[in-house]
Amino acid sequence: MNKPANVSALLKLHRNIVSGIAREAADGRILDCVCPSDGLSFAAIPRSGKADVDAAVAAAREAFETGPWGRMNAIERGRLLVKLGEAILRNHEELAQFEAQDCGKPLKQARADMTAAARYFEFYGTAADKVHGETIPFLNGYTIAIVRDPHGVTGHIVPWNYPAQIFGRSVAASLACGNTSVVKPAEDACLSLIRITELALEVGFPPGVLNIVTGLGAEAGAALAGHPGIDFISFTGSPETGTLIQQAAARNHIGCTLELGGKSPQVIFADADLEAALPVLINAIIQNGGQTCSAGSRILIEKSAYEVLVPALAARFAKIAVGTHADDRDMGAMINRKQQQRVAMFTARAREEGVPVLAEAALPADLPSGGFYAAPMLFGPVPRANSLAMDEVFGPVLSVIPFEDEADAVALANGTPYGLVAGIWTRDARRSMRMARAMRCGQVFVNGYGAGGGIELPFGGVKKSGHGREKGFEALYEFSASKTIVINHG
Repeated sequence: MNKPANVSALLKLHRNIVSGIAREAADGRILDCVCPSDGLSFAAIPRSGKADVDAAVAAAREAFETGPWGRMNAIERGRLLVKLGEAILRNHEELAQFEAQDCGKPLKQARADMTAAARYFEFYGTAADKVHGETIPFLNGYTIAIVRDPHGVTGHIVPWNYPAQIFGRSVAASLACGNTSVVKPAEDACLSLIRITELALEVGFPPGVLNIVTGLGAEAGAALAGHPGIDFISFTGSPETGTLIQQAAARNHIGCTLELGGKSPQVIFADADLEAALPVLINAIIQNGGQTCSAGSRILIEKSAYEVLVPALAARFAKIAVGTHADDRDMGAMINRKQQQRVAMFTARAREEGVPVLAEAALPADLPSGGFYAAPMLFGPVPRANSLAMDEVFGPVLSVIPFEDEADAVALANGTPYGLVAGIWTRDARRSMRMARAMRCGQVFVNGYGAGGGIELPFGGVKKSGHGREKGFEALYEFSASKTIVINHG
C-alpha cells in the first residue's frame, strides 16, 4: 500500500540543476518517486513548471552564447565528455541502484544500462573532434567550404524505460557538437539523470551547459517542447505524444528527432538454428519487462517449423522468473499502475477473443502486494489482424504468427504501422540479404537480435516509429547543421 500523500515532506528531495545550482521548483511543488517493485514512495522530485523551464533555457542560452562552452574547441569538449563517462563508471553501483529502484528493473539490467550510458559519453567524447567538413569544386576563383555548426540549445525529453541510456545517446551527441542542453526526464524515473548531471559539474562542465528540470509531461515537458528558446528537440516516447512534440517544434520552425516505439518482428525460417534463436527470442521480449521500443514482440515462424519451435519456446517462457529489482531475476515490475493495467487489458481482450495462450509464467506468491507486476504471456497462433499482432503492448507479451513463404513473411513483417527493428533467422545467406533489404525499418539483425547497447549503430524508425537517427556517428549530423561558406578570392 502506498504511503499517505502527506509523507512527501519526509522524503529526500532530489532537486533540479539549472546553471550549476540545485534548485527546487519555483512554486515549491513536488512529486513523489514511487518504486514499481512495491508501489511505495521513497523520494521526491520538483514538480517544475514554465518558470523553471524558462530559467533552464536561459541558462543554456547564456552558456552557449557567452559562456566558456561556446568558445571551447572540440578537443576540450570531447575530453570533458570522456571524463563524465569515467565518472559514471566510478559511481556505477550507486547509479545502478537508483535506476533499478526508480524503474523496477532487475539490478543486472540497471548495471548494464549504466555501462552503456558511460560508453555513450566515451564514444561521443572521442568523436567530438572528428566531425569534419568538406569542400565543393566550383567556379575558378572560388573556394567552397561546408562546415557543421551546433544548433544552439537542445531540448531532450527522456522516457522512463531506459533513462540513463537514452540520456546518454541524445545528450552526449548534442554536447559533442557544441550545443548546450535542457533535459526533462520522465517523472516516473529520473534520479540517475540528476546524479549524472551532478557528476558533469564535478568533472568540470561549465554551469548551464547541462540543465535538468523534472516534472509532469503535460507541464514541464510541454513547456520545454514549445519553448521559443529551444533550437532542436529530441524525444523518445509514444506516437501520440510524438505528434504533439512535432507540432510544437513546427510552430517554432525547429527540427526534432522522434523515436516512437515499434512492433518489431523476428522472422524465423525453417532452416534457422532454432536452439541458438530460443534464448534470444525470450530475452528480446522480457528485457525491461517488455517495456522496450525495440522489443521483439512478434515471432513470425515458417509454418513447417511451427510445431518444432512453439513447444520449446513455451517451455522456456513458462520458466521466466519475475521478482523485485533487488531480487535480480529475469524480469521486474511494470513502471506504474497505468502500464500494468494496459498490459492486463491487452491480455484479457486476447483471451476473450479466443487467442490461444501457449504459456504463462507464474508470478511468485511473495511479490510485494503493491508492486506493478505483469505475468509474461505467450500467445499463438495470433490472427494477423488481432491487436496483439498490430499494436504495441509495451509489456512481456509475445505473439507467434505462422507464415507461408518468403513473400508472405515480408508482407507480414511490414504489415503494421511501425518500423523500428527486425530480426531475420536463416542459414541461407542470399535469403537473409533479400529479407534484410525488404524490411521497412531502421535496423535489421540477422541471426541475432540487439547488440549490447549498440552505441555505434545508428538507431531510429520509419512510419509510426518516428524519424531521425540517434546512436553512432550519424547522430552528430542530427545535432548539427551544415553551413556553406563561399569565398571569392579571384
